[in-house]
Amino acid sequence: MPRPIQATIHPEALRANLARVRLAAHDARVWAVVKANAYGHGVARVFEGLRGADGFAVLDLSEAQSLRALDWRGPVLLLEGVFEQRDLELCSRLDLWHVVHTEAQIDMLSRHKTQLPQRVFLKMNSGMNRLGFAPERFRSAWARLNALPQVEEISLMTHFAHADDAVGVQAQMQVFHDTSHDLLGERSLANSAAVLRHGADPQVAADWVRPGIALYGSSPDHGLHNAAHWGLRPAMSLRSQLIGLQALKAGDEVGYGGLFKAPQAMYIGVVACGYADGYPRHAPSGTPVLVNGVRCQTVGRVSMDMLCVDLTPVPQASLGSEVTLWGQATAGQVLCIDEVAAAAGTLGYELMCALAPRVPVVVEASAESDRH
Repeated sequence: MPRPIQATIHPEALRANLARVRLAAHDARVWAVVKANAYGHGVARVFEGLRGADGFAVLDLSEAQSLRALDWRGPVLLLEGVFEQRDLELCSRLDLWHVVHTEAQIDMLSRHKTQLPQRVFLKMNSGMNRLGFAPERFRSAWARLNALPQVEEISLMTHFAHADDAVGVQAQMQVFHDTSHDLLGERSLANSAAVLRHGADPQVAADWVRPGIALYGSSPDHGLHNAAHWGLRPAMSLRSQLIGLQALKAGDEVGYGGLFKAPQAMYIGVVACGYADGYPRHAPSGTPVLVNGVRCQTVGRVSMDMLCVDLTPVPQASLGSEVTLWGQATAGQVLCIDEVAAAAGTLGYELMCALAPRVPVVVEASAESDRH
């Protein structure tokens, strides 16, 4: 039989999370952000769960091609725009919308030979200091684009640096508004944190919101609010089984380096999951897991293919008992990926994206798919 580890994608959770974002975004349309192979979930695997979105936002052309191959005919937005001249030919052929954040991209557009003008999103650097035109150069960039016959419509966008913390979005909102208030075009500003925390402000929700992490059931401001607070459900569950049991005496060590020493006699279980599966290697003893749906903790160092858990809270556990590393146990109990990530000193984003290719992934059957 295959090694007993598997990731399960939950389309119903994706639909529920998308609905939650829509509720927060009021009348704004929704880009479902599926960059990084849908945050590690797989573009093809999440498509049915997210096809109720108004558009899909991606990072590269291969993701856009995948969506068109899935027969998506709605808008697709390239979040970093094109990287070379010939990319614009594919944009024309696949009817892709794309972000413009540098003069070089405007130059490419000016040289592009096409009968079909393109929809672009002009990006302002309103304080994040990554991509985008500085406010003092933004209007001239808009004017250049507006003069090009290759451009059909210009939308305006920016990205918030502090939507998930106490600083908030108002300072960047002010910069964006002061610079662009009289320019024509739809607006897109809000990521997951901005739409959930500040989406009641119609200027923040604007015309399009761009949720990413919230669609996959992770809180965009974990530490302040967990996923349950926002009404989000895990879109991925990583589950394995106990493949070994050990009875320890007080003082016995566990794993490489003996970082954990049993404080008293105890039973531990060995789980078929390690850092080669994408589990965080630096997760310390005490990182939460579910065994048969019961909350337990890891002990010792995570190794390549295995990790160990304290079975004290679940003495009835045995070989083959289900272990949920994150997500939803078969019986329904939930361990938020953000908790695991926080214990390991990282973010849920990284754990999702780090799921290893050797882990089998299945898509859970849903009521929606059963009706087709």
